[in-house]
Amino acid sequence: MLGGGPIGSELTQCFARFGAKVTQVEMLPRILMREDPEVSALVAERFGAENIDVLVDHKAKAFRIEHGEKIMIAEHQGRDVRIAFDALLVAVGRVANTQGYGLEELGIGTTRARTVETDEYLATVYPNIYACGDVAGPFQFTHTAAHQAWFASVNALFGTFRRFRVDYRVIPWATFTEPEVARVGLNETEAKERGVAYEVTTYGIDDLDRAIADGEAHGLVKVLTVPGKDRILGATIVGEHAGDLIIEYVAAMKYGIGLNKILGTIHIYPTLAEANKYAAGNWKRAHAPAAVLRCLERYHAWRRGGAGRVPLGAAAVRSEE
Repeated sequence: MLGGGPIGSELTQCFARFGAKVTQVEMLPRILMREDPEVSALVAERFGAENIDVLVDHKAKAFRIEHGEKIMIAEHQGRDVRIAFDALLVAVGRVANTQGYGLEELGIGTTRARTVETDEYLATVYPNIYACGDVAGPFQFTHTAAHQAWFASVNALFGTFRRFRVDYRVIPWATFTEPEVARVGLNETEAKERGVAYEVTTYGIDDLDRAIADGEAHGLVKVLTVPGKDRILGATIVGEHAGDLIIEYVAAMKYGIGLNKILGTIHIYPTLAEANKYAAGNWKRAHAPAAVLRCLERYHAWRRGGAGRVPLGAAAVRSEE
């Protein structure tokens, strides 16, 4: 398997579970490079447990057939590594297939990524020709294509009266390995690259009752928030049904709901979705109002010390009488 991105990783584990001996070759320092390092490590650890050879920092240079055997030559730390194989699956990225459909004749341009050039309403240079999905970019997800299709259809039908700009503010995705990886918004790696200030809150799913009962007590919930506030910048979930669990954070980011409201929402016990609430609880504990808690501590200490005494209010009334 040449490629350590989401598709390469999904198919690596898929073929290994079909019974093939799989070697995954990735030129970058780790698989799933767009995710945070600890997320990549969790997936790589599972791959190792399933006897998958993950060769990172290996750059493919050549393919040969020697004495009837297929060989990949990969460069690793300045030396060549020979990897024998029966079949090769290349998963190093995709480009839109936009040639041969008449775009050139119509003068409809394409981008450097070979996607169709559209405006913010998904219209091309012609007001009656729209594009959506992988062919339009910038995302290559089925759910994003469906999202764009609504805007393209409505704008094409009713654009004379009103048009709608495509909303790309909250785009989630998932990698369907085991453990599953799902994300929406920024992760820590991207926040650092962009110079965005953030706080990190994590919750280990190994603590979650439902995950323990299901034998799936592994993974984490990782949430980035604005420093000192509960506004969510992004969330990553690693674990069983992560792609389902991330939806709560997608809705929260879409409609401006913070961690305080997630914490205040009743989650059914025992479910995997409680992980989202417990992550919010960890954030709340880290931002507990120290001054208020000190006052409450003194108040309850006074109450314990004053057990059996006349309440202050009643004593005040008697003194006045």
